[in-house]
Formats: sequence, C-alpha cells, structure tokens
Amino acid sequence: MTRKEPWKIVYLLAFTQIVSWGSLYYAFAIVAHHIEEELGWRTEIVFGAFSWSLLIAGLASTPAGMLIDRIGGRKVMAGGSVLAGLGMIGIGSAHSVALYFLAWSAVGAGMAMVLYEAAFATINREFLADARKGISVLTLFGGLASTVFWPLTLKLDSLLGWRDTFLLYGAIHLLLCAPVHAMLRSGGRRPPVDRGPHAARNYTLHEALRDPVFWRLAVAFSANLFIFSVLSVHLIPMLQRFGHSAGVAVLVASLVGPMQVAGRIGELAFARHVRPQTVGKLTFAILPAALLALLLLGEREVAVAAFCMLYGVSNGVLTIVRGTVPQTLFGRENYGAISGALAGPSLVAKAAGPLAAAAIVQANPAPAWLLGILLAISLVSLLCFLSAVGVRRSLHF
Repeated sequence: MTRKEPWKIVYLLAFTQIVSWGSLYYAFAIVAHHIEEELGWRTEIVFGAFSWSLLIAGLASTPAGMLIDRIGGRKVMAGGSVLAGLGMIGIGSAHSVALYFLAWSAVGAGMAMVLYEAAFATINREFLADARKGISVLTLFGGLASTVFWPLTLKLDSLLGWRDTFLLYGAIHLLLCAPVHAMLRSGGRRPPVDRGPHAARNYTLHEALRDPVFWRLAVAFSANLFIFSVLSVHLIPMLQRFGHSAGVAVLVASLVGPMQVAGRIGELAFARHVRPQTVGKLTFAILPAALLALLLLGEREVAVAAFCMLYGVSNGVLTIVRGTVPQTLFGRENYGAISGALAGPSLVAKAAGPLAAAAIVQANPAPAWLLGILLAISLVSLLCFLSAVGVRRSLHF
C-alpha cells in the first residue's frame, strides 16, 4: 500500500460524511414542522420516528463494526448508503405512520453503516500508523455538515417542499455516496498488529464487554452525548428563559459550530504527540466547567458566549476522543466491533435526550433546573472517563 492511498480514503469519506450527517441527521430539524403541518400528526409521532431511527442506529452499530472488521468498509458503507437513500425516499413518499416509521428505520440502519463510527473503523483498518491523524482530519470535514446542510435544506424546503427535498437527498445517497463508498479499498487484509512494548493487547469484543473499563467508557460517552442532544434542541429556548432575546440567543449559539471546528484544528495541530487519554481528560473536564458558568452567570451575554465557545471546543474534540481512545485501550484488531458497541448506548442516550429534557422543562421551566441536572450528568461523565483511563494506564502503560 502506498503512503498516499490511505489518505485517499479520508478524502472520499470527507465528502460522504458531510452529506450523510447533513441529510440524515441535521436536515430533519429544518423540515420537521412542515411535516407536522402537512400530515397533521402529533409532534410525538414526527419526532418520535427520528428518535426511533437513532435507537435503530445504536442497535445496529455493533454488527456494522464487526462487519467492517471482517470485510472492510467498502461493502458495508456502500450498503449503508443504499439503505439511507431508500429510507430518505420512503420518508419523502410517506402518507401513513407505518411507512414513516419504516422509512426512518431504514435510515437508522443506514446511519450505523455510514456515520462516524463506521468511517473511523474503516480508517483504523486501512491506516498503518496515522489512524489518529486520519480520524482528526475527517472530523474537520464532518464538522461542516450543519454549516452546509442547514441553509441548504432551508433553501430547498422553500423551493421544493420537504418531500422533494428528502427525495433529492435520497437520490444523492444512491447515486453519489454509494458509488463513492464503493471506491474504498476492498478491505481484504487486516492491519498489522502493533506488538511494541507499550501497546495494549488486542481485545476481542467478548473480552471488552466483560471489562469494567468498557462500561465506564460507555457511560462517559453516553452521558456526554445525552447532554449534546439536549443542548442541540433546548439551548436557544433555555437562553431565552434566562432573559436573552431570540436574536442574541441565536447569535451566541451560532458560535458552537465554528468552535467545534476550531477545537479539532487545535487537536490536530497541538495534541498529535499527546496521548488520547490526556486529551480526553481535558475535553471531559471543560464541559462541567462551562455548564457551571452558565448556571451561575446565565443572565450575562458574555458568560453565555463563553459557554458556547467552551462547549463547542469540548464537543468538537470529543468526537476525536471517541474515535481514538477505544483503539488505545483495547487495541486495533477488533476496533470496529468494540467502537460500535460503545456507540450503541451513546446513540440511545442521544435519542432520549431531547424527549427527557422536554419532560424536565415541562415539570419545571426554570433554566437552572435543567442546567443543574446536566451539570450533574457531566460530572458523572468526567468521573467515569477518569476512572476508565486510570485503570487502563496502570495495566498497559
């Protein structure tokens, strides 16, 4: 394999990650209210199907990772694009609740086969030494998905309507993403196993599932993604309940996306020689500090802006940590299966976050109440991560 060949994989996946995240995950928030208006369904049905798709993605993530370990990302990710495309076309054609949920189920299965965890497993398999750098570079492109697809979906929705927008996105998955994924390497060979004196041994999935470190990591990542999913839906309304105008709330919330990218650039530029566990400690510690500042000083615009910037950096780098720490702790031979298993609980938490937060707000709309709960969850997340990497360091480093 030439040195350039693995990087071709990253550049191919950069395109498909932008399209996949943008159309399968971010676009829904733009068109959801139009789906409600046209079909006359309750909000719980419209949004519940989207949450159901994330649950399906969580359940399918482990078998998808196992397949990538065995046969490589080419067939798995191409098949995922086909499923995602058919699902998007199904949503755009749906007139019944049953078809609507069935189509979102196909999208959920497709997500497990094409989003970050599948892409990370593909990179891990094909890169000889620079898998961490490949993952970091890929996340830079993936961070552009919302920046591109929120305004694009808004424009297409106004010109074509939500149905034709989803039909178009489905066609893009079938006619562009699937062929691009088919251009990946066939994956017939496994990466050479690093047997250096400081390398963690390669765990099987069964061994990882029996290891308490795996479950501490799973709780840490799941709790963090729960917070992310809550804030992705409830941040702007929460800032308004602090007394900020809608314009100010939207303006400061818009800092999150660029700071995610800035955090990933910083990780790539300055942390390449720092262990992933160390980067993870800092990343997990930033979030509770930011939430505490917002809880205490949420009425001040400067404090809100500082929170959004810190939160954006933390969330941006966390994506890289999720891709690199499992390889460091459990080895790379069965990375796809293990990272897929770690992703399962996280995607379930991601699906549950907005619904749980809505119930909390309905019970007590005061922003301090929701923030206090999120702060407690972030502290649990930090402690679980510190416990996981502390145990593993004493065993293998």
